[in-house]
Amino acid sequence: MSVQFSSPGLEGPVLSGVRVRLQRDAWLYYTVLGYTLFGMLFLLAAGDLSGSSHAVYIGPAIKGFLIVMPLVALGYDASRVVLRVDHRRRLAFSRVLTPERFASLAAGMILMAGITVFQGTFTTIKTALPQLWGGFPHDRVQADIDAMLFLGTDPWRLFQAVGGNWVVRTLVEFNYNVIWFALCYGLLFFVATSPLADGVRTRYLAMFLFTWIVCGNILAGLFLSAGPAFYGEVTGDHLRFADQLAFLAESQWRHSAAFYQSYLWGLYESGRPGIGSGISAFPSVHVALVMMNALFAFEVSRRWGLAALAYVALVLASSVYLGWHYAIDGLASIAVVTAGHFALRRLLCRAGGGTNA
Repeated sequence: MSVQFSSPGLEGPVLSGVRVRLQRDAWLYYTVLGYTLFGMLFLLAAGDLSGSSHAVYIGPAIKGFLIVMPLVALGYDASRVVLRVDHRRRLAFSRVLTPERFASLAAGMILMAGITVFQGTFTTIKTALPQLWGGFPHDRVQADIDAMLFLGTDPWRLFQAVGGNWVVRTLVEFNYNVIWFALCYGLLFFVATSPLADGVRTRYLAMFLFTWIVCGNILAGLFLSAGPAFYGEVTGDHLRFADQLAFLAESQWRHSAAFYQSYLWGLYESGRPGIGSGISAFPSVHVALVMMNALFAFEVSRRWGLAALAYVALVLASSVYLGWHYAIDGLASIAVVTAGHFALRRLLCRAGGGTNA
């Protein structure tokens, strides 16, 4: 569905375009509302209504989604004209910075506010899971399955044998804890706010919600585990991953795995909510989101898809190398997201009479 602008001024077309897009996104707002109501009931069942994580996301969301990313997006739009057009620049600006572009940006920023509420609910549910399950019951079996798949060896030992030095560790940490967030949320912001993404917008946003809810809440709750970094704390066996944790502990910079793992365990022990709080290893949302993006990248071109798939492999290996996940966590994510992607595409194609929504 395309937005038609007929008003001669700017204010009318922009506001009209925002209204149309908000109506088109109504399904997402209703989903977030229902999910949030469920999250509050879930928190009530866990016995701690003070555990809501919504408030901690407000500041970062304002900074990232309402200030930094919009400025980057508009700066990129302007640069397309400044760097590529040396005459008739005013006409070029009018074609790039259109009322439709501003309407899409404004409606997308409102949508990102809804996504912020969604993330707060996700964190609230994730944080409450161990309270309902009485801990993390599945670490031993998941670690044993990993060892079985890798012929009797915990897979982190294989990765550390190849990259067991501070240079590799620092690069992997920076990618996993910084670049991953910039890529995943930068792409989400682009899809939410750019008219160029209208062809896949509904399906992308639906898959984003699916990935977090199914992988991060439902499957995480059914197979709750803490991961190698916390294996000793939840099983009493501190020897199995001791060498890996000692290697990771050598790195204590702001974006190191050891720094974030200490932060998360501190929140868990204190029962306080925080950004990204909640511990669960199976399946890996880190891997799930990059796999989701890889599947959409294949729809753009095979080259982009293969590059994105290589990044999936890097993130999967990194999640094991840094002690966040067992290998099966990432493998399960890949299988679930792939199945969800093609099922949703077929469903929307049928609903749209063959169109690729």
